[in-house]
Order: sequence, then C-alpha cells, then structure tokens
Amino acid sequence: METNPIKLTEWSEGSGCGCKIAPAILDQILSSSGSFSQIDPNLLVGNSQKDDAAVYQVSEDLAVINTVDFFTPIVDDPFDFGRISAANAISDIYAMGGKPIFANAILSWPVEKISPELAAKVLEGAKHICKQAGIELAGGHSIAAKDPIFGLSVNGVIHPRKIKTNKGAKVGDHIFLTKPLGIGVLATALKRQKIQDKNYLNLLDTSLKLNSIGSILGNHEEVHAMTDVTGFGLLGHLIEIAEGSGLSAEIEIEKLPLIEGIQDYINQFIFPDNTYRNWNAFNTKTKGVVGMDLVKLCDPQTSGGLLIAVAPENQAWFESTMKSEKQVFWEIGKFVPKKEHVVAVV
Repeated sequence: METNPIKLTEWSEGSGCGCKIAPAILDQILSSSGSFSQIDPNLLVGNSQKDDAAVYQVSEDLAVINTVDFFTPIVDDPFDFGRISAANAISDIYAMGGKPIFANAILSWPVEKISPELAAKVLEGAKHICKQAGIELAGGHSIAAKDPIFGLSVNGVIHPRKIKTNKGAKVGDHIFLTKPLGIGVLATALKRQKIQDKNYLNLLDTSLKLNSIGSILGNHEEVHAMTDVTGFGLLGHLIEIAEGSGLSAEIEIEKLPLIEGIQDYINQFIFPDNTYRNWNAFNTKTKGVVGMDLVKLCDPQTSGGLLIAVAPENQAWFESTMKSEKQVFWEIGKFVPKKEHVVAVV
C-alpha cells in the first residue's frame, strides 16, 4: 500500500458514497424544492424515479445518458482515490444498460494545504479507469475549497427501448448481485488505521471492477430492472427497485456475498456511522433483520455491484451469459407481490 505524508481520509468526516445526504433528508429536499418537475416528453428518465442517471431521447433510436457523481476521499492514496471515484461514476451509465462515451472531471481541492501534485495523481487515476472503460476524460471543472472532493460527470448512449430502470421488476423475478458487500466497512477500517494490507487490496479489487456487464445486459429484455449498490447500501437500493415496481422482496441473509475479512471488522464494531443512518431510514420497511446483520444490509458501498432482476424462466440464459463474460454473480432472493413490509430477510 502506498503511503503519503498527507492522509486524504483525514480531510473528510465520511468517505466515498458514505458521505451521501441521509435518505430521509434527501427526500425532504427534493419534495420541498419543486425544482425537478419535468414536462419535456423527451426526458425519458428524470429525478422522479430515483434512478441512477437521467436519460434524454434525441432520435427514434438514440438516447443520451448523463450522471454526476463525486465524493470525499475513501482512501489515502490519491491515485486510488481517482480510480475508485471514476469507476463509481461510470457505473451509473452501466446500471442504466448504456454505453459510456466520455466524462468530465469535478475537482474540489484545498490547494494551500494539500499539494496540487496529489490532485494531479487523482486525475491520473481517473484517466486510468476511463481508459479501461474505453472513454476519454474530456475536461472538467475545479474549485479551491476546504475539502478534497472528486468525481465525474459521465455521458453515455442507449437505445430508448433498452433502458434499464429501477421500476421494471416483476413478481417472481430472481435477484442477483455482481459484487460482494463490505466496501464501507473496509474504508472505515482504513480511516481508523485498523486495516490489514491484504484487506486494503480486497477493497481495491472490489471497488475498481467496472460494472461493464450492464452494457451487455441492457440489450436483453429478460433483464427487467437494474441499479447499482452505492451509498444507501444493499437494503436501500433494493427498496428503491421494489417500491418503484410496486412489489416486495425476499432475500436470504446467508446468500449475501461478503468481501473476505469483513466479518472480523464487524465483530470489532468497525463500520461506517452512516450504516445506522441507512438502517434508521429503512428499518420500518423491513422485517427479519437479526442483530448485526443490519451492517451487511446497510453498509454504504462505493462503486458497488449491480443489483439485477431477471425473469425466472430466463435464469439459465442469464447465468450462461454472465459466465461467458467472466462476470461473477450471486443469487440473493426474489421479488414477490406487495406486502406490508417492502423487504423480508429470511
């Protein structure tokens, strides 16, 4: 692990997607502002659906996707910070089933306190991931401020009839996840200087994997809904799909994949404070959660995996496609008719 005289994570209270505004407060802001009322028929996906990106139709067979995602440092190494930030932002395009085409950088940097050379390394990391995704980092905007913040605005393309949203799940759909959980736990262990080198590598290995499989799944109607798991944790984003689709979900706690080493940190009560924030927002919509299992469900992920709803009759096709693309995945539950609770943990 590369060390620096300045630890970037010391400059932020939260880290990565864990610094998101709490779900209840965000709902209050959006519902009170009235600034997101949408009347343009070409705006196919806007704020009202709580989706990962906006989608605007420009022709019969072409729509553009745009997303903005940025956060405070999740790791101390600036190159790694840039890589994780870029992978996380590009993921929103993949989660809609689209293909990214270019990105612009968003940089806030305390230039009088943290070397501009470290900011340059953040950009180098972002460029590295953009190159992996086959896109250019075309430009961006920067400000001098007290907190280091970095992210991307990413643009993509998709056919208007192939958009994947978080409201298309159907009764009986199987629920799949493409990355193990625990990124927030590892980021907290790093911030508290408790992380082991091997676990830091696990953090990087998980968060830097591109969700590019989303572009492939976008071409198949057998996939009914898709989103990526980020700051609201698995539970929050699963609730978004279930509520958006007018359904409930059942998940098996023993089937949830965890990054190696996570449980040891949970046993030491090392996990983000915002885990409780997520639980407080979603616990009334959930039943069956026992003890510290709430950490697995509510751990805020940064550059987490895709959460996918697939028709049961197409499971063999889905598993074959994922294996042929060398994409790991886990089946964790299914969608059921709407019940009193949105999510039941069994």
